[in-house]
Amino acid sequence: MNAAESHHEEGFGHVVPLGTLVAVFAALIALTVITVAATWVDLGSANLFIAMGIAAVKATLVALYFMHLRYDHPFNALIFVVGLLFLTLFLGLTLLDTRQYQPEIQSAVENPV
Repeated sequence: MNAAESHHEEGFGHVVPLGTLVAVFAALIALTVITVAATWVDLGSANLFIAMGIAAVKATLVALYFMHLRYDHPFNALIFVVGLLFLTLFLGLTLLDTRQYQPEIQSAVENPV
């Protein structure tokens, strides 16, 4: 390994072209508008899944481009994906638990003691 290669691995970041950053910013703004627009349409329980999907896409864009994960070692991408899978697992279990007790919660709200 020569001096230039060892100097590069000391933590210098990757320079992302301005056009790419502007495109990602525009995509994030568009996804935010879609998220707000989705609240105006009543799709029942699908609204939550749509909002969570859009949030996952936005988080992925931020991690890939603004946190430079796209240009980093593949192991860091693997850690990010595993983190998203665990988040999905934890939120899914929470939603299952909430759905299990939903009738009791609603009856308690409708008929307070």
